[in-house]
Amino acid sequence: MSKRILILCTGNSCRSQMAEGILKSLDPELIVYSAGTEPALQVHPKAIKVMKEIGIDISDNFTKSVNYFLHKSFDYVITVCDNAKETCPVFTGKVENRIHIDFKDPSITIGNEFEIIDAFRNTRDEMKKAFTDFYIRYIFSLEKKSA
Repeated sequence: MSKRILILCTGNSCRSQMAEGILKSLDPELIVYSAGTEPALQVHPKAIKVMKEIGIDISDNFTKSVNYFLHKSFDYVITVCDNAKETCPVFTGKVENRIHIDFKDPSITIGNEFEIIDAFRNTRDEMKKAFTDFYIRYIFSLEKKSA
């Protein structure tokens, strides 16, 4: 049975979008959504660019409010920034597990173009490692045990 996962951050423009793309690339059977407590107007173009560099296309993604998901059930709700963790609303749907993995927000990086894109790449790479570890620990090992 496919696991339902919601990735939550503040703006839903960078970190949660990248995490959604990473998890979907690890296992297309996963049902993964991302949302924000205060959604931005669009997915950050640099997030789209750095994900494309590793073969993950999030260019069709769009930002969504967490309010849309409050009545839905999830196996995992994962917050990827401290602000989202602190302001995470109460879900009326069943949430089996809540996990927090904090990542730096690359969109607030100050510097030249190279420094900014490098910050996006660093966050992407940290997320790829963290979510691969999450997948192996929580999803793959559970599926293997139930087989």
